[in-house]
Amino acid sequence: MSLAERIGPQLPYLRRLARAITGNQVIGDAFVADLLQSLIAEPQRFRPDAPAKPEAFRLLCEALGQEGIALSPKSDAAKWEIEAVKRLEPIPLSHRLPFFLRSVEGFTPSEVSYILGKPVEEVQQDIENFAAELANELATDVLIIEDEPLIAMDIEDLVKSLGHRVSAVARTHAEALAAVTRSRPGLILADIQLADGSSGIEAVNEILASFDIPVIFITAYPERLLTGLRPEPAFLIAKPFRPDMVKAIVSQALFFNEGAHPPRHATSDAHHPPIGA
Repeated sequence: MSLAERIGPQLPYLRRLARAITGNQVIGDAFVADLLQSLIAEPQRFRPDAPAKPEAFRLLCEALGQEGIALSPKSDAAKWEIEAVKRLEPIPLSHRLPFFLRSVEGFTPSEVSYILGKPVEEVQQDIENFAAELANELATDVLIIEDEPLIAMDIEDLVKSLGHRVSAVARTHAEALAAVTRSRPGLILADIQLADGSSGIEAVNEILASFDIPVIFITAYPERLLTGLRPEPAFLIAKPFRPDMVKAIVSQALFFNEGAHPPRHATSDAHHPPIGA
């Protein structure tokens, strides 16, 4: 198999990683183009006995690591992209690369070890360091809207384990509105059915009419919010939930929402379409 046949299928994924690491499509694609040019000049750099995909990523990561690159969002980037770059910038490249290789590209720890030329134990430590540093960047106040005390306690423990603070636990529609008025949270975790027969969906819609806050529904009735026929939440977890799923979705919701770290008691002009309307 020729070099072109081995590296060609990897190009879209190489571009994805380079763009994610640099925060810029043009700069990321330039790294991949430079890699291709260097391989034309020195094809022996691509180890013929190595699996094609890990080998292609090894060469790209070698180039990324040598450049001392800084994240640079493109000039017409969306707000969430700019926010993502800001939150990634303080985290060292040596921690970012293993995380993206593992979580985005799906390489095994041993493959990441090969790509980066590091022991597996060091790779795993770098990934853990990234998760800890990202959690620190995303730390915020969380409002839990849940009427079952034991479930509320489990969610509270998970939220705190991620480095967040719980601003309040509300059991009813009225308590949820009062909690937001007292202290605007950066994230809401909400059940659908509340203690007094009120609706968590209605409470959230009333909150979103005045505030731009990411919301995750944790519910035993996911089918009510997965019809595809009306405005529905982007983040939904079914009960009984897995702790790792809650942690992952909490981080994802905060990472891509520029309104998750607002000034205290600030309001927003954003008008969300009613959920479940």
